[in-house]
Amino acid sequence: MAALTVSPIEEKRVKALGFLSNKGTDNFSGRIITVNGKITAAQHQRIAEAAEKFGNGNITFTTRLTIEVQGIPYDKIEDFRAYIREAGLETGGTGSLVRPVVACKGTTCQYGLLDSFGIAEEIHHRFYEGYHTVKLPHKFKIAVGGCPNNCVKPDLNDLGIIGQRIPQLEEDECNGCKKCSVEKTCPMGAAKVVDGVLEIDKDLCNNCGRCVGQCHFDALSEGVYGFKIYIGGRWGKKTAQGRALSKIFTDKDEALNVIEKAILLFREQGKTGERFAKTIERLGFENVEAQLLSDDLLQRKQQILDAELHLTGGATC
Repeated sequence: MAALTVSPIEEKRVKALGFLSNKGTDNFSGRIITVNGKITAAQHQRIAEAAEKFGNGNITFTTRLTIEVQGIPYDKIEDFRAYIREAGLETGGTGSLVRPVVACKGTTCQYGLLDSFGIAEEIHHRFYEGYHTVKLPHKFKIAVGGCPNNCVKPDLNDLGIIGQRIPQLEEDECNGCKKCSVEKTCPMGAAKVVDGVLEIDKDLCNNCGRCVGQCHFDALSEGVYGFKIYIGGRWGKKTAQGRALSKIFTDKDEALNVIEKAILLFREQGKTGERFAKTIERLGFENVEAQLLSDDLLQRKQQILDAELHLTGGATC
């Protein structure tokens, strides 16, 4: 095996640009940022050309819906970046920063309760791009799921959004049918006819919205759309399932502001090297939730951003 010539300092520098060492070689995988897994046909073609021109011809995909071109020699990194930049593409997605956002296909899926592509794109521009120079204690991952089917596992991210449709039961319209179509439709067993009246157990209901419109007598014809936000999830060597905030948000801007407050809280109160799940565990969920539901963090935003914190974060990839 040939001796490696790229120094640890240079390896660290290019990693910050989105290039991860191919072990045992002086070659790297270039990580290309997508907007929630979406690229155009023209960008797809440019990536394929770049893989042939600068890499080993292989293209892989990451769990964050970014694209990696393998086998790029160290001395071709800048040429590679310039080539894909012509198609509006950039490398990145590493370090103790807000990471690329992931989203399910809720925008087009029959079960989708929100425009997951659109919301995730807003998050991408506002927080991945807008906070790209803001150093955090560790990586911060965000996911958007269109419904409680949980396909993209938002509750295993530092912060996750799950689309909701909260059923609005009109008890006066219920006829207490012996064969209730709402009860039959509910996948969670939350809807039951009790003493001739339909009841929905809020502890069992996951707000999937499948019951809405199923009643022949319009007892359940409406559902309020909303956003359920989980905080403190993670996977890896240590896993943690995120915990949902007690409030379901029906205003998109309010939900996006909660994301910003979570990032600010993590930057200000997180210890360098710890994940957000650990920060929440140390501070207490109720304390963190109270801060996320108030506006104090936003009012101190510039102070938090200006502070010299986490000059060396804990993320290793």
